[in-house]
Amino acid sequence: MSKDLKKMYTNILGDSFPMTMTISFGDQMLVYKKRTWKIAMDDGTVEERGIRYGENPDQEAALYELINGNLTLGGCTFIEPGKGLVSGITVEDMLQVGKHPGKINLTDIDNGLNIIKYMVDRPAAVILKHNNPCGCAVSDSLADAYNKANRCDRIAAFGGAVIMSKAVDKATAELMSQNYLEVVCAPDFEEGTLEILAQRKNLRVIKMPRIDRLAEYEKYRFVDFKSLIDGGLIAQQSAVNSIRSAADLKDAVTTAKGVEYRCQRQPTAQEIDDMLFGWAVEHGVTSNSVIYVKNGVTVGIGTGEQDRVGVAEIAVHKAYIKYADILCFDKFGIPYADMALEIEQGKRDKADKEAIDVQTKEDRAGLPGSCMISDAFFPYRDGADVGIREGVTSILQAGGSMRDFETIQACNEANPQVAMKFTGQRSFKH
Repeated sequence: MSKDLKKMYTNILGDSFPMTMTISFGDQMLVYKKRTWKIAMDDGTVEERGIRYGENPDQEAALYELINGNLTLGGCTFIEPGKGLVSGITVEDMLQVGKHPGKINLTDIDNGLNIIKYMVDRPAAVILKHNNPCGCAVSDSLADAYNKANRCDRIAAFGGAVIMSKAVDKATAELMSQNYLEVVCAPDFEEGTLEILAQRKNLRVIKMPRIDRLAEYEKYRFVDFKSLIDGGLIAQQSAVNSIRSAADLKDAVTTAKGVEYRCQRQPTAQEIDDMLFGWAVEHGVTSNSVIYVKNGVTVGIGTGEQDRVGVAEIAVHKAYIKYADILCFDKFGIPYADMALEIEQGKRDKADKEAIDVQTKEDRAGLPGSCMISDAFFPYRDGADVGIREGVTSILQAGGSMRDFETIQACNEANPQVAMKFTGQRSFKH
């Protein structure tokens, strides 16, 4: 890559957006202020800057924080001023600036908060790449949660943003310092952790104390804007996850042509935990999506596909790729792709790769015993059949399809039988 092309990514574009923005909804008015930071430069000067640039280096962008007004629409009260998270980041919060943050960094953090707000009662970590989670886990310790989230997809985690529910300790910092990450965001950083993270000079380290109070944001909505190419706007209330306990899950039962169909096996306690965890992760995945989770860890994540059976297959395909990669890394200390290249170059015996491939196939990428999560209903049973073939033992989906009875039959016909629950709500995100 030429120096001129590299320079494209290091430039700070600046922007032409005004310092304040006002939006009125009838007689209700919201006032926003552009967020800028005074940054100390290497030469000793101080510059005031907004965000680095938008989605690409040639797109100006600005970050605005709500500073005045409130909004009530349709009986929903939106977040009030002074409760900013990403839009409220201060210079003091940026414990290590690394490269100046851009729009993608901030939206990755925001979607990470959108997921982890349902997990703040326990150590949790979510790694995002291009606004989608590539790994998410909960555990008894933050270090273990991060390690499991990273091992979900070491490939995609490269250059990712990590959002954590608890203060970073030295064990977690040591693990993160071994990877190339763009952003680390947590409610606090224990003594000695910043020195460890400083080994990665371009890493952005952001302290966000309100993370431990994220549960308070669960029922709040925000106005979600979509700008159209003709200058028009679509405004909608943001989604709220209402599946927060076993009591919120609905039995998989339907009637077709006068015959009742009911899923015969009920989920175990662990399967219910995975359903609730998986639905929280699904809340932040671009639709059309299907994910697989097992014991509080994502196994395969399929995002943004046009058809449901296709995305179920893609999630399986990714699970196999990532499983082979982590087996290879654990055994040989190198990525699977590097091992394959060494074999092509005559530097390694192909038996090494064959052994990894055999174990991946035998283990079915760790998918047996997992829970399959679909952000909408299965229009046909073929989507559920993808997961059942790989050994999933439970399924969570919206329900409401004209052919729900077919998917129920698929679960009852499986050996062993598969448990299934409905949410009664869809969880699309575009």
